[in-house]
Amino acid sequence: MMRLRLHGGRVIDPANQLDSPLDLWIADGCIAAVGRAPDGFQTDREIDVSGRIVCPGLVDLRAHLREPGEEHKATIASETAAAASGGITTLCCPPDTAPVIDTPAVATLIQQRARAAGLVRVLPIGALTQSLQGERISEMGALKAAGCVGVSNARHPIGNTLVMRRAMEYAATHDLTVFLHAEDPWLRNNGCVHEGQVSTRLGLPGIPEAAETVAVARDLALIRQTGVRAHFSQLSTAEAVRMVARAQFDGLPVSADVSAHHLHLTEIDLGYFDSQCHVHPPLRTERDRDALRTGLAKGTLLAVCSDHQPHDSDAKCGPFAETAPGISGLETLLPLSLRLVQDGILPLSELIARLSLQPARLLGVDAGTLSVGSPADVCVFDPEEYWDVNPAKMVSRGRNTPFTGWQLQGRVDWTLYKGKITFERTAAR
Repeated sequence: MMRLRLHGGRVIDPANQLDSPLDLWIADGCIAAVGRAPDGFQTDREIDVSGRIVCPGLVDLRAHLREPGEEHKATIASETAAAASGGITTLCCPPDTAPVIDTPAVATLIQQRARAAGLVRVLPIGALTQSLQGERISEMGALKAAGCVGVSNARHPIGNTLVMRRAMEYAATHDLTVFLHAEDPWLRNNGCVHEGQVSTRLGLPGIPEAAETVAVARDLALIRQTGVRAHFSQLSTAEAVRMVARAQFDGLPVSADVSAHHLHLTEIDLGYFDSQCHVHPPLRTERDRDALRTGLAKGTLLAVCSDHQPHDSDAKCGPFAETAPGISGLETLLPLSLRLVQDGILPLSELIARLSLQPARLLGVDAGTLSVGSPADVCVFDPEEYWDVNPAKMVSRGRNTPFTGWQLQGRVDWTLYKGKITFERTAAR
């Protein structure tokens, strides 16, 4: 493996409270030194990263790769390439693939194909119940042994509260984090947008705030009963953030994250039936968006995820309610998050922690740090460069983004995974 020196950049490593112009030395796929070179170190390549930020590779808690089952939309190879171009070196794959990740065989298959691509680490999240049907608990011990870092029922509801309790108890015995998508399916009904003035104006069925908060309340009660470590994925309402903050204050082992697009878009962005803004959970009000930002700043929300969902072009065509929800978000995760720094929500070092160190700690993996001896998963980006979002130039096979035409600031120039350069922007050479 190449022995590298990254010089001239500003190293930001929240795990070690580093924020200084330092050199980074890499050998044998690991961080060899930060600052002064190790004795006798000889480089195979030196990269001038002047004017750029050098930080740990990003860790994304939720990204659909579409493989296995929907390879016509995307593949592990195509989407891990998109992840690398966005500075991501570790990502989690939810269990709602086809077949479902409810057996060690499927979990192993996904990891093998990710290793074959060799661009980023893919960590599967196992199914909480068999086939995600909410009836029988999955073999969580076997899933953990096969590399699953947590369990979830994705967006498939578990209507029987006793099954949910038993699943949480079983997950707790295996020391597995339960990833929760809080939504009451009966309150959601057939809704596709936030229930409010915009849904009324457009004549679209709405999803009330209570669909999320009722589910959060139920899950918090079960977490208190079982003691399981739980993580709420993609909260979207102000009230849900307040409820999780209170639970954390009371000492419950709960955490939560938010998707990057929910920190910027609101129901107003639906305009006149823009299907690119059809997401799940739906875009909420400006008050909700501001509360999500505040929750991130206060630490109630520990991470920002992409909720990457690539679709073919046909999936976004047709009447709004009949289009497929989701955004292709891997390549815009970092620049959208950097807007929070520009808006004064978070300092840069804290934002980088929410994109790397904090999610890595939640998953319990060796990532999100530039400590000596740790894997050399590194993101190098130019914080000053502006660029226009153009779907035709996206690396992902999913070109479905509501940010077309937006001018974003901050662009990845190099990504290293285990010391190997997995992305290098031509203009940055």
